[in-house]
Amino acid sequence: MRRIFSYLLIATLGLATNSCSVNPVTGKKQVVFVSEEQEIAMGKEADPQIIQQFGLYEDKALQDFITEKGKSMAAISHRPELEYQFRIVDSEVLNAFALPGGYVYFTRGIMAHFNNEAEFAGVLGHEIGHITARHSVIQQRNQLLAQVGLIAGMVIAPDLADFANAASQGLGLLFLKFGRDAERESDRLGVEYSTKIGYDAQQMANFFTTLERKSHETGTNELPPFLSTHPSPEDRHVTVGQLASEWKQKQNLSDPKVNRNSYLRRLEGLIYGEDPKQGFKEGNMFYHPELKFQFAIPAGWNYQNSPQRVQIAPPDGKALVFLTLAPGKSLEEAANAVLQQFQLQAVQTRQTTVNGLNAISIIADQQPQQGQEPSVRTLSYLIQYNGAIYLMLGATSIADFNNFGNAFTDVMQSFRQLTDASKLNKKAERVRIRTVGSSTTLSQALKSFNVPQNRFEEMAILNGMKLTDQVSQGMLIKIVAE
Repeated sequence: MRRIFSYLLIATLGLATNSCSVNPVTGKKQVVFVSEEQEIAMGKEADPQIIQQFGLYEDKALQDFITEKGKSMAAISHRPELEYQFRIVDSEVLNAFALPGGYVYFTRGIMAHFNNEAEFAGVLGHEIGHITARHSVIQQRNQLLAQVGLIAGMVIAPDLADFANAASQGLGLLFLKFGRDAERESDRLGVEYSTKIGYDAQQMANFFTTLERKSHETGTNELPPFLSTHPSPEDRHVTVGQLASEWKQKQNLSDPKVNRNSYLRRLEGLIYGEDPKQGFKEGNMFYHPELKFQFAIPAGWNYQNSPQRVQIAPPDGKALVFLTLAPGKSLEEAANAVLQQFQLQAVQTRQTTVNGLNAISIIADQQPQQGQEPSVRTLSYLIQYNGAIYLMLGATSIADFNNFGNAFTDVMQSFRQLTDASKLNKKAERVRIRTVGSSTTLSQALKSFNVPQNRFEEMAILNGMKLTDQVSQGMLIKIVAE
């Protein structure tokens, strides 16, 4: 990932030739510091790290579907010559994102919340639009011009961010938040591209309302990642509606595709929410049935799980704890490897046990640049369990270490064997497609399918409907069950 930063730094420091290029979408000249070859190389290098971070969702039929639609749309886009890749990643988070050079990712969480092919196609076109309009490259240019010192610091002197997941943190410049002008342009392109392959682009705006409702459902009023920097759903409804009508006329599209039932049937059996076999949070505990361990999470802390590691952090972001597998055949070998990997200088090391398991505890500081004082302090526990060595590492500033040290210790000393059969045998929830037996309201239909009442609103959002909406006999709807 440092090679990606090196491309940017070389260009910024004037070691490469600045160039004017023509934007494929607008046809206007623009100054960028990244060539198309470098843009493609950035995406190509990042792609395996994304896959390692999230994992691919194993559903060949669904993967073939997104590839088929993506290739059709790419062919009529402003950059058809790129070798596009389309992935469904194994995450319950509602998100879609694109990397430079033609890499597009949808989570299984966002796939579950589409209610027809047209909604999906609109968002697909939006993400392809970010690539064709070179938004990532333009945003990188702007950020480079304003923050050269920050980027250089990230390369030369890593701070607390380096203790988060290496892939996602290393891709920080690639997961840029685009400005509203860029988002509006991608909306326009989403309408154009989806219409050109025959879909009703008006449906895209309906999905933004689903995302907004999902954010309110959590009680945080924080928008899902895909929506966080976008114009308001109300504005988008109007704008996208007007654009959809215009493009429908341009294409002489009298009967645009929606394809509700065919899309819903594709979702039958899709894992919904967390997949327990990869670990899950329940209350203030994290359980991993396959690896048979559990540990406590402080109340109110944020939580993120991926195939590579579990990360938790307080809401203010001033500290971070993660759990992952450590390299090495012995605790001592693993301890040395961790110090080297994270460029840490041990302050205190001791042998200990955690709930009967052999362990090493290390307090260590980040090795500073010459002439500078260390700024980050860490507490690590390396725990030997079930033929593996687990690393639990907590990091914060030296100034805040006394504030978080006890929380770090409590989390790490709570690591223990998982023996609760109800947690070991927990099954994943899946999207199930049901046929409405008689015309009624969505609320009554959900009741007839034995959906718990405390999940009615969740299921309404999943279906892109309100509980009072009418559903007709024979209509397909989504529920969630094992």
